[in-house]
Amino acid sequence: MLPTLAEVLRLPALQRARPRVVTGSEYLDVAVRWVHIAEVTDLAHLLRGGELVLSTGIAMPDDPEALRRYIEDIADAGVSGIAVELGRKYHAELPAPFLEAARDARLPVVLLDREARFVEITEAVHIRVVNEQLEELRESEKLHSVFTQLSVEGADAAQILREVAQLSGCPVVLENLTHQVLACDLNGEDPGTLLTSWESRSRAVRSGGRTVHVPSTGWLVTTVGARGQDWGRLILITGATPTARQTMLIERAATTLALGRLLERHQESLERQTHRTIITGIIDRAYSEPEEALVRARAVGVPLNGRELVGLVLRLRESGTGLAAQARLSDTAEGAAKACRELRLPALVGSLDDLRVGILLALPSRPRLDPILYLLAERVRATVGDAAVLAVGSTADDIREVRRSFLEARQVGDVAVRQSDHRPFYRLPDLHLRGLLHLFRDDERLQTFVERELGPLLDHDARHNGDLTDMLRHYLGAGRNKALAASRAHLSRPAFYERLRRIANVLDADLESVEDCLSLHVALLSLDSVREQP
Repeated sequence: MLPTLAEVLRLPALQRARPRVVTGSEYLDVAVRWVHIAEVTDLAHLLRGGELVLSTGIAMPDDPEALRRYIEDIADAGVSGIAVELGRKYHAELPAPFLEAARDARLPVVLLDREARFVEITEAVHIRVVNEQLEELRESEKLHSVFTQLSVEGADAAQILREVAQLSGCPVVLENLTHQVLACDLNGEDPGTLLTSWESRSRAVRSGGRTVHVPSTGWLVTTVGARGQDWGRLILITGATPTARQTMLIERAATTLALGRLLERHQESLERQTHRTIITGIIDRAYSEPEEALVRARAVGVPLNGRELVGLVLRLRESGTGLAAQARLSDTAEGAAKACRELRLPALVGSLDDLRVGILLALPSRPRLDPILYLLAERVRATVGDAAVLAVGSTADDIREVRRSFLEARQVGDVAVRQSDHRPFYRLPDLHLRGLLHLFRDDERLQTFVERELGPLLDHDARHNGDLTDMLRHYLGAGRNKALAASRAHLSRPAFYERLRRIANVLDADLESVEDCLSLHVALLSLDSVREQP
């Protein structure tokens, strides 16, 4: 944020002295931290670096070697340049040893052709420096406030990157140590342009320091991590040389990301969050063009084009709320991702909602799918146990068909949690009548059928706080075996027979009739589907 020597020379106070650069014109981009007026020979020990030295030359030595040492000493002290007023000692030009020494030391030398008011120059430069520093402090305070608020609110990586993109006006990408994209905000830029071949382009960018700018790519790169454990890089695509504000911005953002990682408890990893975003974007048709999903998936290391795509859903058997439920869902997603990695299956894995984890398999053309699914189901069960069922959608040849595959897998999973056969995985044909009824659960004709068959019994239980519907379920589930049904209901046979008599009276049905019982059983299965939460 400090002014450069070129900017200082354009200040009116200096322009009035007619400044003329006689050597070192290629080094005028050096920053000026302060102005020092010096009329002594022994000057170097008074300097701290970054000063513009003003002098009339009156105290400079006449001896060529001493003059050379004078220039070398102040250059070694790190001054930004020296401006000499003509007229007191030097009238037209500076001595050759002076200029040669300055040229060798790459030190800019400025001649002031007119008498200069050094106090005015000092005041003007110092005001400029102080104002720049105040502006830098204000900007630092603003960024500190923004990112502190994000930390307090527990903002995720997507929110942090969105803030960076808005404040900088540039695309920003967060990648892991293997150069796969964890999150990004492209600020309206074309993802096909910015993310294509991301890994190979990123590997070519070496970052020797904590924060570096790579002119060949226009990338401003900073390392992300804490406690000595780096886990990624944050990249701001500035195009041109970044400003000090942009450097400050990306470093603040990296600190916020690192802090968020340290504070994460029972939450999705950044990889899971990124995968979830892509999967839900496909399902919700959030991408304006399907190719954008292909580009984003390829950037995280999962190529989808030219593959057989299969949507899978891990459906948790039990719902819940709070941290425990969140942890269970997170563990299920991480377990599924681990199983896919161990089997070397290219896949996107992320939670879909509070009960479901989505897996998008991207397999080579025409694979033998069932052996793969058996292996995957075995690995998933070893990780998450019986906490979830694995539902499989139909195979898709194109990214546009993936939505249908996931919707089918979701429907299968919702029915499969009620199954008692504990298959390794379920497809729609495996669910038979339950699956068909689940597909039609929103049809008003099915709902009318349920009310017509079971309405009186449901009303009776509601008025009397009864259990007749459950008793009917036991009876039909036992294949109309009354003794077995009584045992499952934990009732004596006479008590259970009495309940069957009351059920028959309420429904005006013959419970010995196969046709009546079949209709009632279908109505009960339909009731289960209708009652499921959408």
